[in-house]
Amino acid sequence: MTVTLINQTYTFDEYLAMEEIATEKNEYKNGEIIGMTGGTTDHNKIALNFATNLKFALKKQKYNIFIG
Repeated sequence: MTVTLINQTYTFDEYLAMEEIATEKNEYKNGEIIGMTGGTTDHNKIALNFATNLKFALKKQKYNIFIG
C-alpha cells in the first residue's frame, strides 16, 4: 500500500475561515496550516496557575518567570 501526501497551500482568508470552526489552535506560515501543541483551555489554565505560583514562590529572588 502507498500513501500519497498532498502538499496543499491555503490563502490567508481561507486560514481565517478555517480557524473560525477549528477545535485546535493552528498557525499559518507561507500558505501552510500547522497544528500547534498546547492549545486547549485546560492546558492554558494549568500553565498560568503554575507560573503564578512559581512567581509567588520566587518573589524576593532574582528570577524572571516567562510563559512560552
